[in-house]
Amino acid sequence: MILEMKVPSPGESITEVEIAEWLVEDGDYVEKDQAIAEVDSDKATLELPAEASGTITLKAEEGDAVAVGAVVCLIDTSAEKPEGGEAPKSEAKEEKAPKKEASPAPQTSETKTYATGTASPAAKKVLAEKGIDASAIKGTGKDGRITKDDAVKAVPSMGTPSGGNRSSSRSKMSMLRRKVAERLVEAKNTTAMLTTFNEVDMSPIFELRKEYKETFKTKHGVSLGFMSFFTLAVVRALKMYPAVNSMIDGKEMISYDFCDISIAVSGPKGLMVPVMRNAENLSFRGVESEVKRLAIRARDGQITVDEMTGGTFTISNGGVFGSMLSTPIINPPQSGILGMHNIVERPVAIDGKVEIRPIMYVALSYDHRIIDGKESVGFLVAVKEALENPVELLMDNDVKKALEL
Repeated sequence: MILEMKVPSPGESITEVEIAEWLVEDGDYVEKDQAIAEVDSDKATLELPAEASGTITLKAEEGDAVAVGAVVCLIDTSAEKPEGGEAPKSEAKEEKAPKKEASPAPQTSETKTYATGTASPAAKKVLAEKGIDASAIKGTGKDGRITKDDAVKAVPSMGTPSGGNRSSSRSKMSMLRRKVAERLVEAKNTTAMLTTFNEVDMSPIFELRKEYKETFKTKHGVSLGFMSFFTLAVVRALKMYPAVNSMIDGKEMISYDFCDISIAVSGPKGLMVPVMRNAENLSFRGVESEVKRLAIRARDGQITVDEMTGGTFTISNGGVFGSMLSTPIINPPQSGILGMHNIVERPVAIDGKVEIRPIMYVALSYDHRIIDGKESVGFLVAVKEALENPVELLMDNDVKKALEL
């Protein structure tokens, strides 16, 4: 019996996928539920499992875009599993190998005698006077030899000296990468995007982490990082400025009474933005556990479409890559994104004295169509205040209770 395997729907609104990589070859025997291919949708990379055991016939090439529901391969379920698994194929390859070794050698030596770039004595003299390397000239003489006429016509490079590596390569962008590119351009072209900046003195958070990070990790199994502080500071600010937690839908503005926070993470296939649902209900431990879970799934290519769908506001941490300052791009249809950056010790004025403090620059990009300057600046100031006074504003003056210690 021949089974037609069709492309399953990875999620709502996805109409096609791209064959990123076949994990088997045409004619292989596959087991049921064995991963036979990796497919890219516009939101995630997913594995395609075999629906039955049998011999597979591929019906699409790597890089092909295949519609959801289209036949991607055939599986002959009546085929018996070969003894020794892949042994017959290996033997066949070994039998073919000697034929490649039987190539005659004389041709190679002949080619070397008349290699491209060999110049006649007269041509060498002309090239030497011009300061041109013979390897940069394509000869028109017999077997590619450089003639005097070739040397006379040769024009010396006016830029970088020749002889260096000037190769290039071309590769097809994955569907996920193309979709990210489209969304970034869409955000720039369809929103009135503006960015406001501020700076945060991270000393209070440094002190808290220094005192409690070991106890926190021992009890909860996750590190007390910066993301929990930033996420809870953002949740507090979103409640104060609900317009930042809103979106435009046609001529209407949709505001949310929950905070689904998207976190931009770097995955093997590029930027991914999984979502922490109802972050307003998460504690420090809850945020750190969820960030760790989503980051691991993104890194291992196991993130699902549902885990990246939705989100009312985004936090992007470019600081992990060393970014000092940037203008993050809004993640449509959201209206705001907070950019975190690296922490650098800087001289600042404290009570009339210069002190060295760990400072982070933060940036809020927002859609000016529904978020006014007063709200955007107020939102970022609220984030700054919470980060600089976390014990009072994020922990209700009870650090151990907030950290569940």
